[in-house]
Amino acid sequence: MITNKKIILGFTGMIACGKGTAAAYMEEKYGASTYRFSTMLRDVMDRFHLPHTRENLVGISEYIRNTHGEDTMAKTMAKDVEQDKTQIIIVEGIRRMADIAYLTQLPNFVLVNIEATPEHRYERIIKRGENSDDNSKTYEAFLADHERPTEITIPEVMTHAKETIHNDGSLKELYAQLDTLIQTHGHQN
Repeated sequence: MITNKKIILGFTGMIACGKGTAAAYMEEKYGASTYRFSTMLRDVMDRFHLPHTRENLVGISEYIRNTHGEDTMAKTMAKDVEQDKTQIIIVEGIRRMADIAYLTQLPNFVLVNIEATPEHRYERIIKRGENSDDNSKTYEAFLADHERPTEITIPEVMTHAKETIHNDGSLKELYAQLDTLIQTHGHQN
């Protein structure tokens, strides 16, 4: 599906709510470009040969934000997205109000909240094993992760979403909601 205008969808939501799955679907079906705040952090970890753990992601994020300004990563992200010529762009992993400050200034930016119950999200984080410490995480440790500095601001960001996707069902149900999102915010040729 081709749209008549560039659409920038910002995905926010708690850990393992389905932001990555939604972004992957948009890439595959619509040819969307995807940007993740964690990609810049993982690039740093790779350069210094550090393991991809949640602890390292949080530490590097906090260092950058505390040393160079709360909005440093947001400015970088907004500039990258603005320069991208793809018609559908996904910004995944929006966690702080500073993250959307610059993105909301871009034309056709839509903040999308993806919701899922903690139980479903815990099952997903164990299965996906994105970070080296995910597979061995207990449910209690998973819930404790929600109290980290990178996570405690997400609920506030979620309240600013223009759209909400409920992701406790099947992939087919998730994909149908994403298709509706594109139809709502893009115009078919």
